[in-house]
Amino acid sequence: MKLTQAIRGIKEENLSPLDLAREALDAVDRENRELNALITVCEEEALEEAALLTREQDEGRLRGPLHGIPVVVKDMIETKGIRTTMGAKIFESFIPDEDAAVVRRLRDAGAIIIGKANTHEFAYGPTGDVSHFGPVRNPYDREKISGGSSSGSAAAVASGMAIAGIGTDTGGSVRIPSSACGLTGMKPTFGRISKRGIFPLADTLDHPGPITDGVEANAVLLNVLSGYDPADPHSLNETPPDFTAELHLGIEGMTIGLPAPYYKDIDPEIESAVRHAADRFRSLGASVIDVGIPAMPDIMHAQMVTIQAEAAAVHRQLMEEQPDGYSPEVLARIAESVKLQAWNYVQVQQKRQRLADAYNEVFEQADVLLAPTLPILPTDIGQRVVTVNGKGMDVVPSLLRLTSPTNFTGNPSLSVPCGFSETGLPIGMQLIGRHGEEEKLYRFGHAFEQL
Repeated sequence: MKLTQAIRGIKEENLSPLDLAREALDAVDRENRELNALITVCEEEALEEAALLTREQDEGRLRGPLHGIPVVVKDMIETKGIRTTMGAKIFESFIPDEDAAVVRRLRDAGAIIIGKANTHEFAYGPTGDVSHFGPVRNPYDREKISGGSSSGSAAAVASGMAIAGIGTDTGGSVRIPSSACGLTGMKPTFGRISKRGIFPLADTLDHPGPITDGVEANAVLLNVLSGYDPADPHSLNETPPDFTAELHLGIEGMTIGLPAPYYKDIDPEIESAVRHAADRFRSLGASVIDVGIPAMPDIMHAQMVTIQAEAAAVHRQLMEEQPDGYSPEVLARIAESVKLQAWNYVQVQQKRQRLADAYNEVFEQADVLLAPTLPILPTDIGQRVVTVNGKGMDVVPSLLRLTSPTNFTGNPSLSVPCGFSETGLPIGMQLIGRHGEEEKLYRFGHAFEQL
């Protein structure tokens, strides 16, 4: 069931929170043993909360727009009284004393936490198949990755264990699994959603974001999650807009840019699907033009340096004290990050605003950018090399190549399903906009979805 259908059913009293919670938990019983999407299932707590929310519904009181909606939360995000593992051995028994800001917002809006979603260990990887609790499998092909690092959140939503999920995105970790699992995922403008209570990977690149089945549902969820938090130094000190306000305005007369750097070394099926999507946008009255982003190589390098330096700051001491608490692959990435010299990090931060400004010059020509979310289809569990157009490519940097630039620049980026491969694997397209223009991305995504 889509989020918008469930909200309507709750308002019209055709559904109860208990109905939705039981349906979600039934799906967990059916699917989770094989998909491994959830580390912790909150069955007792969810049913207890659902019973309370059902009584409130019977009394004509709804807490908020998510009253009774089952959601899953990535296990990088703290939940009071519910273990939060980071997908890591080191934290397998950690139980927080407080909810993260996003969890508090979900609860205040009436959401029911069904479970904590599996994640690539410490969120440091885009495949979702490296976790102390085992790999997450793709609901469309269980031999394939679900994408990461918000792997479990996407797999849980795609398989019906929850109506919506919350992930975090440092180099693409909301959009990558959303694309791989046929869902809609938003990395909003940096600072739009509070990071308080979320275990960091890279402080100036981390973005929490919603994962849903549908564009309108995603906008509804972003409305709930957004807002200023004085306890988060990066939080935007402004009143967020209504992200559903432009959904039905159409896109006639607007301009879409196809950025050349995003179309290099792309799987032919993915390129075909995204270019077909461009044709569909033309049919809705939009102009489609080719654009360039000359600063892209520098942005890509700067993002890589930033994530390495900031991840090293988080993990250096922990790695030295408990090296056996890390998987070999993640430990190797952190060990490599620790070698980075301070001047490299300082140098790219000094260029950061200039590079972001250079990226945003493209919006003088186009309202939004349209690009593939991923250059490759979901690979096999454990696979680390893939061949595209006869060329061997490393899987990890390939998965990150098209999503990570906007983590560095902070631009909002929305992944929307746009087709399937011949083998039935989902393909996603990425809509990218100016800072603060999430509602415009939803407008384009919704127009496409209605076709």
